[in-house]
This record gives sequence, structure tokens and C-alpha cells, in this order.
Amino acid sequence: MKDDRVDQAVALMTRYADRTGLTASRPARRYLWTDAFAVCNFLGLGRVTGDARYQELALRLVDQVHHELGRHRPDDPRTGWISGLPDADAEMRPTLGGLRIGKTLPERPAIEALDPELEWDRDGQYFHYLTKWMHALDQTARWTGRSTLNVWARELAQTAHRAFTYGPEGHKRMVWKLSIDLSRPLVTSMGQHDPLDGLVTCAQLESTAGALETAAGPDLTSAAEDFAEMLDPGGLETTDPLGLGGLLVDACRLAQLDANPRLSGSLLAATVLGLRRYVRQPDLRAPAPLRLGFRELGLAIGLAGVTMLKTDGLERRLDAAGQASLGELAGMLPIRTQIESFWLRPPHRQTPTWLEHQDINDVMLATSLLPEGFLSIASPRRMRAAANQ
Repeated sequence: MKDDRVDQAVALMTRYADRTGLTASRPARRYLWTDAFAVCNFLGLGRVTGDARYQELALRLVDQVHHELGRHRPDDPRTGWISGLPDADAEMRPTLGGLRIGKTLPERPAIEALDPELEWDRDGQYFHYLTKWMHALDQTARWTGRSTLNVWARELAQTAHRAFTYGPEGHKRMVWKLSIDLSRPLVTSMGQHDPLDGLVTCAQLESTAGALETAAGPDLTSAAEDFAEMLDPGGLETTDPLGLGGLLVDACRLAQLDANPRLSGSLLAATVLGLRRYVRQPDLRAPAPLRLGFRELGLAIGLAGVTMLKTDGLERRLDAAGQASLGELAGMLPIRTQIESFWLRPPHRQTPTWLEHQDINDVMLATSLLPEGFLSIASPRRMRAAANQ
């Protein structure tokens, strides 16, 4: 069964790499969220197969993302790196200006009124996409021992914190979406889980820097403090499957870092409440044309984190409330199998809703099948061994 899952993940990622210009001689088509998961998938494939070419694909994708999404769009009158640095300097600090989402349409002009529907297809920068890329860079740093990648992740974290947060001490808020150059908000509301993503990611990046003894790069203490201040542990409940999966992933990351067990417990408790409500909805019983695969697969990936917490000795790092919530979530693990089985059926992956988002759907299905690269955070001992190779 494990070999079948690996083979399926290999097939999905091979087609994605060819289709988006990573391995084929066609124009590169980069999208930050999808590519963050893809980097982790290639790392995971390298680990489970022992084939070095997958790690090389991860590194090639990192480089391509920086050169595509770290620079202005071809249809933009602005040119060069978003950071404004000269090419030689920007090559050394490719994340300093943030990274574009990679949407099909240019960003909304400042003089144009917001159209909420059209905005989904417009470029810009999202905080929650940037944190996914920080995680991808950091995972690559941990599994290759290349500390520069962690420095780039922390520089991106510092840039994102400065750009997306505003307000006086004690009353800070965040915006949802910014312009490509980070100079103006495009959507001013605050994402429900953005402060959480920022806090957990800062903890991970700082832990990596300490383990790799990386002196370079910014300190993220003040950023983490701001995210913690904005975080409302009682306001995390959601019935969105992608959001539920995100809560579980963050709880799994915190447990592996052996950090903040109270917050981990809050994340698991919020997931239990939201998942109870979600399974009563008709979503998972609807036909394929009425479902969005990547949102459901986000939940499946999070449930893989529940399995990791139960089987890797991490449950003991949770407080009593967290352990109780984990016990209930363990009873919901068949939902992961249900989601994967549904989307592995070829006819379901030929519907317009799947094909419209094929890259993100294929990559996140591969992540659910083989979550090691995305979920498993290398230990300090493993990091130091990679750095000395």
C-alpha cells in the first residue's frame, strides 16, 4: 500500500513538473501556494525513494519561484526584482521584497474600485501564501543543511510582518492582500488564521536557525510577539475544510517543535468543534462537479498530521485538553481515506472543477498521499548531519 501511494505521488508530481515548465522546455507557470507544497513533496519523495533527483527538483523549483515570482510580471511596466535591488544583490536576497501570488490577471490599479469576485484572479501578495513559502524554504534548509534557505525564509518573514501588520502596540491588525510592491492594501480585512500562521512559522524558523547555528538573518522575536498579540485562540473555529486542515498542520508543527502545548490544545479543540459541524454538511456527499478538491485535500493533509501525532510519540507533548481532543480526532481519520479515495478515481479528476485548478489539486493530492515532506520537521540532529554532508 505504501508503494502504491508513492507511485501515485510520483505520477502526480511528474506530470505537474512537466506541465508547469519545471522539467519541460515550456514557459514556466509558477503559483506560490502550489509551488510551496510541491517543494515539500519533492523533498518527501527524495527521502522515501532515496533518489537524489527529487531533491534537485526541489532546489530547482525554489530557484524558479524566486526568479519568476520575486520579479515583476512581464505585462507590468515595472521591471526587475520586486525588492528594487540590483540583480546581483537580489540574487543573494531573493525574498526581500516578498513574492507575487502568481495570479493570471495583473493587480488592481489604485484608481479602480474593488470587485470582490474579480479580485480572486488578480495578482498581488497574500500573507498566508508567504508563510507557506517560508515553510517550504525552511523544510529545504532542514533537509539539505543549507542555512541560506532559512535566512531567506526569515527575511521574508520580516518583510511580511512589516508590510501586512499595522496599528499601535496592543491594537495591531493585519491586512489580507497587498499590492505586488507591498505599498498599498488590496483587501483590508484580516484573515482568520493569519496571525496563527505567522506565530507558528516564526517559531519554526527561529528553531531552525538555532539548530543550524545561523548567525545571519533577522531576529523574529518582535514579529512573533505581534502575531501572538493578535491571535485569539477562542476565535479559530471554522467549518472550512482547508482551514480545519491548517489548524491540524499547525498543531502538528508545534508538537514537533515542542513549543506552546496550550496553543496546540486550542488548535485541536477548535478543529474538533469545526469538524463535527463540517461532517454534518452535505459537502463530502456531493458529486465531483460541485466540490473543490484542494480544499478537501487540505483537511486530508491535516488529518495526516493527526496520525503523526498519534504514532510518532508526539501526543505526550500535548496538555491534557489537547490529548483529549486528539483522541476524538483519531476517530475521524477515515475522513482522510474517504477524501483521497474519491479524488483518486480518474472520472472525478476530469470534471471542470478539478481541471480548472489542476495544478493545486494534483499537488495537494500528492501531499496527502505522501505527507512526509510537508509535515515532518527534521530534528536538530538530522539538520546538523545534513549540513555536514
